[in-house]
Amino acid sequence: MTQLRTVQVLGGGSAGSGAHVRSLAAGLVARGVRVTVCAPVELDRAHDFGGAGAHHVPVPRRGDPTALTALRAACAGADVVHAHGLHAAVRTALALAGLRVPLVVTWHTRAHTEGPRARLTGLLERRAVRAADVVLGTTSELVDRARGRGARDARLAAVAVPAPPRATADAHENKARAELGAVERPLLMAVGSLVPDQGYDTLLDAARAWRRRDPVPLLTIAGEGRERGRLQRRIENEELPVQLVGRRDDISELLAAADVAVLASRWEARSVLAQEALRLGVPLVATAVGAIPELVGDAAELVPYGDATALSDAVTRLLGDPDHRHRLAARGRAQAATWPTEDETIAQVLAIYDELAALRLPAGSPPG
Repeated sequence: MTQLRTVQVLGGGSAGSGAHVRSLAAGLVARGVRVTVCAPVELDRAHDFGGAGAHHVPVPRRGDPTALTALRAACAGADVVHAHGLHAAVRTALALAGLRVPLVVTWHTRAHTEGPRARLTGLLERRAVRAADVVLGTTSELVDRARGRGARDARLAAVAVPAPPRATADAHENKARAELGAVERPLLMAVGSLVPDQGYDTLLDAARAWRRRDPVPLLTIAGEGRERGRLQRRIENEELPVQLVGRRDDISELLAAADVAVLASRWEARSVLAQEALRLGVPLVATAVGAIPELVGDAAELVPYGDATALSDAVTRLLGDPDHRHRLAARGRAQAATWPTEDETIAQVLAIYDELAALRLPAGSPPG
């Protein structure tokens, strides 16, 4: 029996897609699949693909001939290539030109662009899905969007990411709260890249209202991005009870120590923050956008995007009602138990790989 060989391609790699590829690589290797991950060096440092048993090929997030040549060489001879994200899919389609290698594309999220950039994004989306043999969308909306862009075969694949370890010892949570400066005050946590679509200006607007509480809650935002300088200036100029702590590798520990998790994004698929918060039993206030309502059910407080008053009021109600926080925590763990497991996600992907690999076999050849 021939060993199946797959290449996973990542571009910028959101937190969700990077964690998913790491999980997918480990599960596939455990099932006897040979896995190569093509991704920028910084993503390998963050996710340790080699530790999952995969071979890492450093490929920068660029579309120049050198990067495409490296990607093409890594994909040559693969049974299936799997690209994660729009830009990774477009670059992979270019690299595979002329090669008879099946391409799977997973859409983890969607871009929000306006004006001329919106037209360019639409062109890239069409290029990506039409080059793919199978498109996997993490939400029903993304599946419909892929079909509208011309995908031949689009399927729902509600990917799972690894469950965070639960910090059960109070000492660990107290240490995290002490480090963040929230020993005797409520701690609010937000996590994500510092970019406009994450809704951080709305969060800072809400933080002005929280200053009236006693004690004043501390909003901690973990993540990096091009908006950091502007956000930091606003925090200082308005004297907001907010701190930016940059990119962290202990998000689960920080989140487990929080009183409330906050997600203010313009659009989300299967948000990693939402999944971790519910699994850890941390009450969540989130915008009712994208797949969030379907993901969390009645286990979170949902507010409209861009509505700082609604967001502030929802957090204030939770902080003032410990019983409601406990009810949400219990609902969150129950809701998380209904999500696809890592094993189910890997089994679905492997079945698609086997299906596509079988189609490549010459007549009379045994399956791989």
